[in-house]
Parts: sequence; structure tokens; C-alpha cells
Amino acid sequence: MTVLVFGRTGQVARALAVLCPEAVFLGREAADLRDPSACAAAIRARRPHAVINAAAWTAVDDAETHEAEALVINGEAPAAMARACAALAIPLVHISTDYVFAGGGDAPWRPGDPVAPCNAYGRTKRAGEVGIIAAGGTFGILRTSWVFSATGGNFLKTMLRLSDTRDRLNVVGDQIGGPTPAVAIAAACLTMAETLRARPDLSGIYHLSGAPDVSWAGFAREIFAQAGRAVTVEDIPSRAYPQPVRRPANSRLDCSGLTQAFGIARPDWRAEVGRILNELGAVT
Repeated sequence: MTVLVFGRTGQVARALAVLCPEAVFLGREAADLRDPSACAAAIRARRPHAVINAAAWTAVDDAETHEAEALVINGEAPAAMARACAALAIPLVHISTDYVFAGGGDAPWRPGDPVAPCNAYGRTKRAGEVGIIAAGGTFGILRTSWVFSATGGNFLKTMLRLSDTRDRLNVVGDQIGGPTPAVAIAAACLTMAETLRARPDLSGIYHLSGAPDVSWAGFAREIFAQAGRAVTVEDIPSRAYPQPVRRPANSRLDCSGLTQAFGIARPDWRAEVGRILNELGAVT
């Protein structure tokens, strides 16, 4: 199976490069998502067996002041990819986010639950979902949350950096979700792409997040415990940690549909934390 991947330097794209080195990876210089027509042209020119979109505008705060640009990258470009894939009768797997939901309550969000993005980033990602569905082709939209890996910027690496100089940290304790290893997302995308080639009837929206659900503060404690770092984590409410935009309080995701359709179970994020810490040489 020839796979065309949009994205090259992000966390999921790098994980895909390890799992599927034979895939063709398009960075910004080859297919800039700010030019949706160029993305569609890249698909038509290469005619792969499947496409995975692992590229996106992920700067949540900046999206508030650059929503029009983020909308092109997160909304219009994926829609253009989907139309090109539909014309070639090949599947598109696209990574989305829990931010399409309002973030209230404490029940895990199901794929069919009403969406109500609480910020510009969520609105632009939802626009991408709508555009992909409207294209009428074979697709798999994979919503996920709290992505982490040994590469790029993420919560795990931020906690390690802060613990180099501090032995006490205040971390938000009232936002709950499932930290998700980038490698698990990459593996899921590959499985979905291959399965959808034979089973286009499985097209739809699915969820993947790590288990068990935890707060950011709880996530931090596990990181420090496995790293052997004596850092005290103090839970604080979201209101005590002002940010430019609102984050969902409830990022729990119901992932049962992904398991039923593709046999993909929720990964244990704690095991991946240990593997990454060892890879980074961060265990004391």
C-alpha cells in the first residue's frame, strides 16, 4: 500500500515515518496547507493508495487572532484533500480533536454527540471535518487529545524542562482527558487507511485517547514518578492559570467505536511515558 502523508515534522508525522518509512511525506515546501489546491494537486500527481493528513495549525492560542489563516489550513485544505481522494476512490484519514466539543460534563464524548467548539482552533478543526464528510468519499476522521511523544513540543517535555530548575509546580487539576501517545495515533491511522481501502462502509468519525483518563496534574505526577524526580505537584483550578483561550474541562473520549470497527484499543499512556523517558535519558 502506497501511503501519502501530509506533514513531516509534527509528532504524528514523525511517528508515521518510523512505522511506515516507505510512505511519501510532504512537508510545507512540497504541499503548503495554506494553498488547498496545491494539496489536491499533490494527491492527483502521486495517485497513492491512501492519504493521511497529519498536518495542521496546532497553535491553539494563536488561532484566536489568526482564525482566517487557521481555517484555511485546518478546514479548507483537508476538504480539498478529501475531494481529490474521492475522485480517485482512495481513503483519506484525517486527525481531528476533542476541541470540537464544548467540554462540559464528565461523560466521555461520543463521535455522534453534538459539537460546540469553545475556541477558534476547535471551530477550524470542525470545519475540516464538515468539508471531508461533504466530499462524499471514503474517510476516517480520528479525533484525539493530549498528544505526546519524544519529539516536538508537548506537556511531557515541558514538565521535564520545568523540573530541571523547580521542585514544586502548580498544574491544572480540573481538566480531565486521556494523554495519547503519538505512536498510537500513527499506528491507528495506518490501520484505518488499510482497512478503509477494503471497507469503505466503515467511513466515519472515530475517537482515540490514552487510558486511563487523568487530570493534567495527575499526568504530571506520573511523569515525575517514572522519571524519579522529586517534584511536588499542586492541583490548581483552571481559573488560576489564565490562558488566552478557553480549554475544555472534559476531554474524555469514548473510543469504543474505533475498537469495534478496527480492533484498535485505547493505549496505556503510562507505559509510553516510561518508554519516552528512557529514550530521552530522563530517568534518574
